[in-house]
Amino acid sequence: MKAIIPVAGAGTKLRPHTYTQPKALIPIAGKTILSFIVDQLHEAGIQEFIFIVGYLGEKIQEYVHQTYPHLITHFVYQNERQGTGHAIELTKNIVGNDEVFVTLGDTICEFDIKEVLESPYSMLGVKKVDDPRNFGVASIDDDGFIEQVVEKPAIPKSNMALVGLYKIKETNFLYDCLHHIFTQNIKTLGEYNLTDALECMIARGAKFQSFKVKNWFDCGKKETLLESNATLLKKFGGKIDPSAKLENTIIIPPVSIGVGCTLKNAIIGPHVSIGANTNIQFSIVRDSIIGSYTHLYEVVLDNSLIGSDASVKGLSRSLNIGDNTEIDFG
Repeated sequence: MKAIIPVAGAGTKLRPHTYTQPKALIPIAGKTILSFIVDQLHEAGIQEFIFIVGYLGEKIQEYVHQTYPHLITHFVYQNERQGTGHAIELTKNIVGNDEVFVTLGDTICEFDIKEVLESPYSMLGVKKVDDPRNFGVASIDDDGFIEQVVEKPAIPKSNMALVGLYKIKETNFLYDCLHHIFTQNIKTLGEYNLTDALECMIARGAKFQSFKVKNWFDCGKKETLLESNATLLKKFGGKIDPSAKLENTIIIPPVSIGVGCTLKNAIIGPHVSIGANTNIQFSIVRDSIIGSYTHLYEVVLDNSLIGSDASVKGLSRSLNIGDNTEIDFG
């Protein structure tokens, strides 16, 4: 089985960070979003990964090569963002006849992955949501089989949302249906959508079983990213790298502090993730994500997202600052 991970999106809801950093590489709870996904699949036995990249794709490629040299990896460029269906179709020649597990590059979920991979059926991950109109929506029968999927319906038939996890056994069938939606120009909201190809498969007799995810961590925008960071830190506990230097500093768990950090006269936590080689002095930071190679001096930060290579001095407010930024309120 091969894993397909689309990470070609521009991450517009997380700007300014995603001007210089792919959304999948933003740190959360001591890891990148992408590492949470790859580690989960690799631990379940998947060895071969196909990454669909686009904007800032060279950073994804460099990160994967450095972090996962032991994996078999392929990189496919989606130069025009025409939807998830278009992205998956680009992998056809690499996939061949193998089964695939598709997971969106900003989707961190908790579920029984071994049970899913061992199932004799193709499977789609679902979760009940309050307002399903912004998701793909699945109609499910009493036996857990999916009767219909619709992308972002105006009047949903159920509140079971597709969460971006798809195990496809009949890949030839999948690519046939992708070809069908292209030739018939079947688009949803102006894009070729994977959901429409799945509905084509179901209409032609393919059987999909649903599986429910226990938790679904939204990493799509600042507020939900910070919430997910806090939840994951509480769940897995923080980690302070042994190389980090802490002087006259109070740590309120859970926090994650990366390699090579220096913290002096600071109060850090709870729910703080700090990237590598960051320097924080005379500051209080809570409920925040701080990037790598960043300098904070005499600041009080709460619910803030600070990029890498940033410098912030002398303020007390909520921020959303991208990479390579320097701010001095002194």
